[in-house]
Amino acid sequence: MRPLYSLAQLLPGLLFALMLSACAPGEPDGPTVLAPSSMQEALEAVADAWEGDGHERPALSFAGTAALVRQAERGAPADIIITADTAWMDWLAERNLVESGTRRVLVGNALVLIAASPADSKGSITESLRVLGSGRLAMGDPQSVPAGRYGRAALGALGLWDAIMDRIVPTENVRAALALVEAGEARFGIVYATDAQASGSVHIVDTFDFRDTPEIVYPAARLSSARHPQTDAFLQFLSSSTAHDIYAAHGFIPYEMAP
Repeated sequence: MRPLYSLAQLLPGLLFALMLSACAPGEPDGPTVLAPSSMQEALEAVADAWEGDGHERPALSFAGTAALVRQAERGAPADIIITADTAWMDWLAERNLVESGTRRVLVGNALVLIAASPADSKGSITESLRVLGSGRLAMGDPQSVPAGRYGRAALGALGLWDAIMDRIVPTENVRAALALVEAGEARFGIVYATDAQASGSVHIVDTFDFRDTPEIVYPAARLSSARHPQTDAFLQFLSSSTAHDIYAAHGFIPYEMAP
């Protein structure tokens, strides 16, 4: 099946280049952070709080985790990376691209099935997907996107994967899947609970049982190539009580607190 693509899928890969081109030489900036698109609203708020304390605002670059990892591997001038699963962070650690002693889990999340129409949000996950028919299910690409891997695990646990795998529209990141459902290009989508909360334009069918997915967590670490003098301070702030209050307000499950 040839995947369908939308403009929303193309934008994340351009954000990092645009961010760098927008920063003139000598312009004051805080640490550069590579972060999953699903954390955008929460991290923007955390950056606001950091700046409000008198620090230089961090430069935030959002994309799918696989794209962030590619940027780090290619030597992007960044200081901190956050991934949407432990597997990609392990991959970075195995290649000495992050400093293992700085690694910590910031937040947890849940996975939900969303619908484009309120009429499609009345049944259970199993009932909804069994009547998918000729409709499409948008989700992160299970081959590279953490939310896609989580989604495939959940659908497999429910005995649905084989029946609907040909109806899946794989996307570059979870926000692209959300955008397809928002635009009505996909009847259903699998996204994080926080994405559905941030949207306000989709309808939640139900939340996948946490026992049907791997643990959904977001680890952060200092990149081995980090140069900004405030890198360690901001990384610690990401685990602070202030940051945890912000994560909770955006629907995340706060995880590890800084000492």
